[in-house]
Amino acid sequence: MRRLFFCLCLLSLTMQACGQEPKTVAEKAAEVSTKANPAPPKIDLAYLSGKFDPAGHPDFVKIALPYADRNDMYLRKEAYEDFKRMHAAALKDGITLKIISATRNFTAQKGIWEAKWSGARILSNGQNAATAYPDPAERALKIMEYSAMPGASRHHWGTDIDLNNLSDAWFLQGTGQKIYAWLQAHAAEYGFCQPYSPKGSERPDGYNEEKWHWTYMPLSKTFTEQARQGMKDSDISGFSGAETAVKIGVVKKYVLGIAKVCY
Repeated sequence: MRRLFFCLCLLSLTMQACGQEPKTVAEKAAEVSTKANPAPPKIDLAYLSGKFDPAGHPDFVKIALPYADRNDMYLRKEAYEDFKRMHAAALKDGITLKIISATRNFTAQKGIWEAKWSGARILSNGQNAATAYPDPAERALKIMEYSAMPGASRHHWGTDIDLNNLSDAWFLQGTGQKIYAWLQAHAAEYGFCQPYSPKGSERPDGYNEEKWHWTYMPLSKTFTEQARQGMKDSDISGFSGAETAVKIGVVKKYVLGIAKVCY
């Protein structure tokens, strides 16, 4: 009888072990604690478009210098708390994560965009966008290879961060490669996901791959869905070249043009 009981217990344990499959990014993110904000936050179009000051917003907190390369950046409180947990875990494995860009509101993004639009700031390919791309839509698309259109950036939300370096090549060798490998293996355990994965059949539209850009899914998943339901291309306005948003289809192709695992 005891032998039969032992066999049944062993069979039960074996079936449980065999039945378990690796958790997906979404499943790992769902397990991340959001006790400080158990209900999905209610936001409006102005929030989605970054038309607010994070320094004066009750849901944002300033990022301390041990976690960032300067002391003037802000992040949603929930995202910041879980980033700190991820930062501590990475340190134990000899990995140092450093936030080099976090929340950028509409005004900040407009400054970046219009500097590139006018040619005052050269593109990453070394060209002056104003002279190299006289067609407005073509110029906008070239800028959006790496820079978001104002009102259409995930950095508006306080959920997205850029880590360590803004060059994909840097993450392909040495220290950068080790950091990226660690993030791929562990970031989801703390709620973070890489929204701009390599472009291809799975992600044909949107910005080029950004190995440095990570989004906090417990919040950004909700914000992405709210953008899908309530944001229109015609809502994108208030800066030079805004008229191209409708022609390009910015909301569908760029705001929503992220890796499927980050939805």
